[in-house]
Amino acid sequence: MPDNVKISFAKLPTALEGIVVLLAAEPAEGEGPAFAPAVEALLAPAGDLVSRAAKADRFTGKNGKVLELVAPTGLDASRLIVVGVGKATELKSLDWLKIGGSIMGRLPASAKDVGVVLTLPGGEVPAEAAAEVALGLRLRAYSFDRYKTKKKADEATPKPKATLYIGDDAAAKRAWKKREGTGEGVIIARDLVNEPANVLTPTEFAKRTGDLAKVGVDVEVLGEKELRKLGMGALLGVGQGSAQESRVVVMRWNGGKAGEAPVAFIGKGVVFDTGGISIKPAAGMEDMKGDMAGAACVVGLMHALASRKAKVNAVGLIGLVENMPDGNAQRPGDIVTSMSGQTIEIINTDAEGRLVLGDVLWYAKERFKPQFMVDLATLTGAIMVALGTEHAGLFSNNDALSERLTDSGLSTGEKVWRLPLSPDYDKLIDSKFADMKNTGGRFGGSITAAQFLQRFVGDVPWAHLDIAGTGMSSPANEFNKSWGAGWGVRLLDHLVARHYES
Repeated sequence: MPDNVKISFAKLPTALEGIVVLLAAEPAEGEGPAFAPAVEALLAPAGDLVSRAAKADRFTGKNGKVLELVAPTGLDASRLIVVGVGKATELKSLDWLKIGGSIMGRLPASAKDVGVVLTLPGGEVPAEAAAEVALGLRLRAYSFDRYKTKKKADEATPKPKATLYIGDDAAAKRAWKKREGTGEGVIIARDLVNEPANVLTPTEFAKRTGDLAKVGVDVEVLGEKELRKLGMGALLGVGQGSAQESRVVVMRWNGGKAGEAPVAFIGKGVVFDTGGISIKPAAGMEDMKGDMAGAACVVGLMHALASRKAKVNAVGLIGLVENMPDGNAQRPGDIVTSMSGQTIEIINTDAEGRLVLGDVLWYAKERFKPQFMVDLATLTGAIMVALGTEHAGLFSNNDALSERLTDSGLSTGEKVWRLPLSPDYDKLIDSKFADMKNTGGRFGGSITAAQFLQRFVGDVPWAHLDIAGTGMSSPANEFNKSWGAGWGVRLLDHLVARHYES
């Protein structure tokens, strides 16, 4: 995969050359930023230049603030970037990730060699924090420009070699080795979401999952013949109007104990969603190439787990379809039979993602008997009305799983907010003609969509993440400027690492 930044680690330097990044903390008392003794020694040839510049710019080392000096007098550095970290003792993993992203965002397009000195007044930066800085650099450096034949000068993305200087560089290298695969997983997910639908068909998407074999993931692709044999009438109904055949991909990582039940992740993979016969308005429809962000996350997650040799058995399943309105397309009023045997009345063909997920959830439950299932889907516009783009909607039949997802969301910044499920909402999707209908009307749209999915999970602990507001066009932050955020990879990787690895 393209790599816009090469990362390495080394011992603390004895001199400053090229583009140099230093960390400054807010002082416990007095004015001006506080530096580590080693940094003060490096700055000594410049005299009081940095302190005078900080005073002029009112820079005190506050978290998120940056002081920049070009060709500082007395130093061999071509550019000096001082990044404020605030109170060093209060920094958490997410703060270090943001610091890495902020550093990358400050680099000029011409940057080739960058040195980041990781030491603070209170002592050495921990190895795990250094790995988070490296991850922030990697994620912020991402760009998707493979289809541009001409690039403007102001659109150029820096592609530097970044050396992170730290006292215990060996420990930092080990920590980065564990985190690097997570960054690669996010980038894989971003690439998939950003690809145009005329390139990333269900067949091509399934083909690309084959790359996971390089890190030890077993990949199985089910074509329409197999899906018909399994009875996945709900999923196949969504794709029947497309010239592109539907697929289901099963990805397995066996890093846990032999025979131990796997954890399961299921992703909605509608590679393009016109809405079908219930066609969407034209404005903004181009964004529906990203209606497979849930499936993209699952692929990226499986790469992350396998790359760091996670001690867990995990299975990822994605349903890949295209929702198109041709003469063979599914109609409102049709009744389809799902793999579970339950029948579904189609009220709106634009409520298609739940049909795909229903069959795949049932298949995952029956075949793998998992410890839990988490599905991700850009499922409803209603979730954006409720939560905007800051949180994904969380629905679950299990309090412990919900609490763990919430905790992982706060730790990674990929936040979730739990919304209710109850039999009263479930009544809204009862049908006069079938076991259920695929939409419950205008009110509580995200909830009734989740109630629909719950009918396919049985007693398995399950959580549904509605990522319509976070999977595409997520708010830009320090470590993401991409339209496709790769949202969910870090969240679920953290969930597994903290709570489910043996």
